[in-house]
Formats: sequence, C-alpha cells, structure tokens
Amino acid sequence: MAALARAAQAADYPAEIACVVSNREDAPGLKAAAEAGIATAVVSHRDHADRETFDRALSAALERHGVELVVLAGFMRIFSPWFPTHWAGRVINIHPSLLPSFKGLHVQQQALDAGVRLSGCTVHFVIPDLDAGPIIAQAAVPVLAGDTEETLSARILRQEHRLYPLAVRWFAEGRIAIVDGRVSVRDIPSGGALLFSAEP
Repeated sequence: MAALARAAQAADYPAEIACVVSNREDAPGLKAAAEAGIATAVVSHRDHADRETFDRALSAALERHGVELVVLAGFMRIFSPWFPTHWAGRVINIHPSLLPSFKGLHVQQQALDAGVRLSGCTVHFVIPDLDAGPIIAQAAVPVLAGDTEETLSARILRQEHRLYPLAVRWFAEGRIAIVDGRVSVRDIPSGGALLFSAEP
C-alpha cells in the first residue's frame, strides 16, 4: 500500500488513491494512509454474520468513495463469490509467486521445498477461485543457494513494489483488457514482455 501511495504522488501518475479500507482498526496501512492525507475506513468482519454480508458492506464503503479499481494490498480475507463477481474486471491482487504455481500461504517456502530455481510475483485479476484470475504481469526473481523463506520473500517484495504500481498505471490508462480469459495490454513495444526479470 505504501508503494502504491508513493507512486500516486508522482505528477504524471494517472491514478489516485480514493481511500484505504481495512477490516481491522489496527492495520498499519490505515495509519500510513491517514498520515499521507488519504481517506480511510474500517469495515469490521466481526460486525457481519457471514462473508457475503461483510463483502457487501465493504463494497458499499468503496462505492461511497467513488472507487473504480479495488487494489488488494495486505488484505488477507478470502472473499465470498459475490465480491469478485460484483467487481468483475475491477479488482486486482498481487501474489508472491509465479502463478499458477504455489497458491495460498507461505508460497516462498513452498517454492523452496519444491526446489524451483525461479520464483517471483504475479499481478492478477481476482475471481471467485483463489489465486486463479487472469494474469496481468509477472516479475521473476532467482532462487539463490542458501535462500530462506525470509530472504526470498524480501527479494520478491522489492519486485512487488515495482510491478504493482505499473499494473495500476496500465489500468488507469485504459490499456488493459480481458480477452477470452486472458489479459491483453495495449501498446507494449514490439518484442516486449509482461514478464519482468530482476537482479538478485
């Protein structure tokens, strides 16, 4: 969230953060947003009987602030099918693996346990199935000898902070479309790629 807020402060950035919403009053992102002058709201899941009721209240809060794209950043709750259906094509997430490999939690440890040589992060649209939406872009990170979950996570996080604001920029510029279940990004240079590699 902080990386997105920094990006949004640039004069040429085509999107602004309308609000930061959390289900927890103590979420660090709320304090950071308030200090940056960004509107905040808390919609506690404890105040709602089930996931869909919470999701509808969350959606109402977003709509009150005029949100056009929901950007998940550290939001750890699993939505009911209602939310990604209602916001279809307008909610994205970043996941710390090269999807479709290693879904769920502790994905860096999953990568290490599997012995892969390449990991990374994926920005994707959110659909009712967990970590399964159309992929917008990815950044690849090498898995180094001696890596731990912590060291690999830190290296991936640096790429998340680069990739997520870029994907939001593309959306705000109207360059992203979903065609036959896959993402198309307009005006990628000839020979360009949507997989970005990084130095260790």
